Amino acid sequence: MKKFTTAALAALIAAGSMATASAADAQSRYDRNDRQEQRQDRREDRRDDRRDNRDDRREWRQDRRDDRQDYRQQARAYDRWQRAERRYSAPRYYAPRGYQYQQWSYGQRLPSHYTRGYVINDYSRYGLRAPPRGYHYVRNGNDVVVAAVAGGLITAVIAGLFN
Repeated sequence: MKKFTTAALAALIAAGSMATASAADAQSRYDRNDRQEQRQDRREDRRDDRRDNRDDRREWRQDRRDDRQDYRQQARAYDRWQRAERRYSAPRYYAPRGYQYQQWSYGQRLPSHYTRGYVINDYSRYGLRAPPRGYHYVRNGNDVVVAAVAGGLITAVIAGLFN
């Protein structure tokens, strides 16, 4: 009985390996075609990726162009020196202690003493637009100066806004 079981098992193993070998031969023929199709698919995917990247770059350039155009328009809106179209009544102006009225111009630095009590927070009341981020309006006599909050660099002067 043992011999019969051993012989049957050996025959089964031999038949299984032959079936596997013939399946492997058949599979290798199909694998070649599959591999070629996979390579073709990968090539097409890479081409699509390149096209997508190219489109992304174009969109990025267009966005930067729009940003530059917006910046230029904002810069034009705040000319360096403007004459006020309308005059507003305001309380009497007193210069900071140790200073007297001085006519400031573009590119100069406003002393830090002017940031206490001279900043105009209700700019819409005087017909002014919101200052750019990082800047504020500062009263200087009858004029208004647009100065950087951090360093006091003057970027615009609006002359004669107050009576």
